[in-house]
Formats: sequence, structure tokens, C-alpha cells
Amino acid sequence: MFSEKQLVNIDLVMNRIREFEQRALLLYKEGVVTGSVHLYIGEEAVAATACELLDERDYITSTHRGNGHCIAKGHRTDLMMAELYGRSTGYCGGKGGSMHISDLSLGNLGANGIVGGGMSIAAGAGISLGVYKKNGGVVLCFFGEGASNEGVAHESMNLASVWKLPVVFICENNLYQVFTSVKESLSVEDVAVRAAAYNMPGETVDGNDVFALEESLGRAIERARKGKGPSLVEAKTYRWDGHYPGDGYFLGGYRSVEEVEEWKKKCPIKKLEDYLLERKIVTGDQLGSVKKAIVKEIDAAVAFAEKSPWPEESEVYKDVFYGDTAE
Repeated sequence: MFSEKQLVNIDLVMNRIREFEQRALLLYKEGVVTGSVHLYIGEEAVAATACELLDERDYITSTHRGNGHCIAKGHRTDLMMAELYGRSTGYCGGKGGSMHISDLSLGNLGANGIVGGGMSIAAGAGISLGVYKKNGGVVLCFFGEGASNEGVAHESMNLASVWKLPVVFICENNLYQVFTSVKESLSVEDVAVRAAAYNMPGETVDGNDVFALEESLGRAIERARKGKGPSLVEAKTYRWDGHYPGDGYFLGGYRSVEEVEEWKKKCPIKKLEDYLLERKIVTGDQLGSVKKAIVKEIDAAVAFAEKSPWPEESEVYKDVFYGDTAE
């Protein structure tokens, strides 16, 4: 089980994700951040819990809703904010934006704007770890319920099972694929039942409950480390905001105001903090101090991004093609 120190850290990570995302949304609305921002607000427990179970050997692959995964994996918020601003000091030199942040030194093989795009990458990384390195490392593959319908999902899970690759497939089921409910798009109620087709364990878990996630993901990660192959963990959760900032129909359109408000009552941050307070692991003042410190951190990240230079024109092909220049 998580120690008290780990639980406090998970709370800190969830709050950091929440504040970063809220600020990113505000900056997008102000026209400072361009491109697109897909918010992770409401889903923070999945990434924060999963990455707390990892070590330096391990990799993740992410999604278009990937800022939370990046922060949970240890990325600096100032470099992330610079990336959203399109500045040269960003993780990808300002060329990726919020959907394409990566850092191999942190084991992040990349957020991905393609639905299911990280799944085959996860299988490839699983080959590297399980077939060649054999160092006990694992790959966490985050994907949405919409990606579970993509052909690459089936191919990747099948291959991972055939070769017993150390991959944990984590389906973040937030119930909506853009504007479409899972009731209209999935042939099954629980994505996890599809694991049976690939001869791997499959579990559905409350994605807003740190302790439920720890138990399920802990089993899957331990299984992968022992060379027993992949698992599929489906975390039922919910995005509070629209699919993207311009989604004006998320309230009273394809989902009701009542539904959104009901899920907000299940806030993963409040749920964990209630536990910490009830058991006197932290005080209200300590939690308040953490939140204030995170606000200051994000303020500093914004200031860093604003002062950072734009990429030079000469760098337009750098890191796009193999080698320094396009030929």
C-alpha cells in the first residue's frame, strides 16, 4: 500500500495538474495559447496514481489529453508552459504544443494527437524492455475508450499478449468520445472485458479512487515486471469540461448539467484530501499551503514562457526529420 508520504505526493501532483490545466484554459481563452488544449480536469487520479507506482526504468505513452500524464511523470511545468506558448524553451522546442509533449529522459515517449497513436509505440517499447533489456521495466499505455475501437488497439494488445510484453494498457474511460456517448459507440459496457480476447487480465476500476487504482494497477505492474505479460485496466472517470475549449455543447447539449454536477461531486482531489484530513495525515492549513505554492509555481511557469524566445527560423526542420536538416 502507498505510504502516507506517497499519498501526500499524489495529492500534490493532482493539484498541480488541476492548476496547470485551469491556467492553460484561461490562457487559451485569452488567445495567448493557440492550437488546442484538451483538458484532463476531473481525471487527475489516474495519472497521479499510476505514475507513483513507477520508477526510472519505466515508460509511458500518452494521449491528446496528455498534460496530466506529463506532470505525473515528473515534467517541469515551466517547460510545459513554454511548449504551450510555442517557445524554444519548451520540451519540444515550441513545435509540439499541448498534444505532443515528450521527454525520453523522463520515460515519456510522447503525448499523441492521433486517437490510439500511442498504443503501437507502447508495444514497441515493450519489446525493447521485455525482449532486449529485460530489466524489469514496464510501459504504461494511456488511452481513451474511443481508442479502444481503433484497429491499432487490437493489434497492439494482441501482439503484447503473444510476446508477453511488459505493457499495462490503461483505458481512461471518461464516457464521451468528443460528443458521442459510450452508449452509442461501444459494443460492451466495460472496455475491460475485451481483455479476454487477448488472453490477458482485465479489470474495471473507479478512476476517481486512488486506493482502487493503486490495487488494480499495482497488480498489473507487478505482473508485467515478472515477465507474465500485459494487462488491461479500465478506469471509469469523467472530464469536467468540453472535449476542447470551443466545445460549447458540453452543458445542456450532448450531456446534461445534472450529469456534470454529479460527477464533480466525485472529485478525485477532494476524495483523497478528505481521507488525509480524516486520518490527520495532513492539516487543512498544510493543504492550503500546498495549493498556494502550486499557484505560485504556475505563475512562475507563465512568466518563464512569456519571457522565452520564439524558435529561430533556421530550426524549422530540427527534430522533424532524421538528422539536422531535410534533404
